[in-house]
Amino acid sequence: MQKLVLFYNPVSGHAAFKNKLDWIIEAFQKRDILIIPYRTKKAGNEDFAAFVREVQPQGILAAGGDGTVHECVNIIVKHGLKLPLGIIGSGTSNDFATYLKINEDMEAYFDKIAAGNTQLMDLGRIDDKYFINVASAGMMTSIAHEVDARLKNALGKMAYYLKGLGEIPKFRAVPLQIVADGQSYDMEAFLFVVINSAVVGSMKNVAKDVSVTDGKLDLLAIKKCGLHKLMAVTADLLAGRPVSEKDCVVHLQAKNFYVATEGELQSDLDGEAGPLLPLDIETVPAAIAVYC
Repeated sequence: MQKLVLFYNPVSGHAAFKNKLDWIIEAFQKRDILIIPYRTKKAGNEDFAAFVREVQPQGILAAGGDGTVHECVNIIVKHGLKLPLGIIGSGTSNDFATYLKINEDMEAYFDKIAAGNTQLMDLGRIDDKYFINVASAGMMTSIAHEVDARLKNALGKMAYYLKGLGEIPKFRAVPLQIVADGQSYDMEAFLFVVINSAVVGSMKNVAKDVSVTDGKLDLLAIKKCGLHKLMAVTADLLAGRPVSEKDCVVHLQAKNFYVATEGELQSDLDGEAGPLLPLDIETVPAAIAVYC
């Protein structure tokens, strides 16, 4: 019988996943797979690596939102756990799971896990921190950290949108210096995102020709513009239309990015607080095997 460790966040996504735990165990048991749960702790989960080595599973499942997947990926890579990762998107935001279309048919996804279907995928790295989906900074990117946890659990994605509406009068462009594989760009921008997939902030298809297996990352920056253009870009994003070809949007593909600004500006990695700018961002090609 195969064994899989389940790295699950008990409070993500309305704190409802724990009510699905028995269903998960039963679903895999039917596929002759034993699920061994590991309940994440708010204080940190570095002991998860030792837990995995003790259990010696054939793979790891991460159940939670993007932040939970982010934490699990960092533990896997930093501790050299050469095991495939499965994702059960059960958080407020499940961007990477949405990109992989995992949640569209969970039973079919469980079949793929049981069959051992995996694909090597790229990661992004900033210093010793890895991100699986997005690194960003600028307007809106601090909202995930400012939304009250109780409000987020009660309202889900709507909590972010409500907070964002209140921030519109405060939107300010910041000067950015961007170097993409040695090519320099200077601009004033409201925000930038460096993405691995085309799903960001629950918005699908934000850019064309984005791939998690091409050995590159994509940078999108919304340049300083009038409110009318900004709202048009926002409308396209919410409608699932790519904005990478808009005249107020810069789209760059590169293996390495350097992004700097004046003053202090904090980044965000997969929805978790990241380091202050400047950022040296590099692609780590084929860094992790993902069930898909």
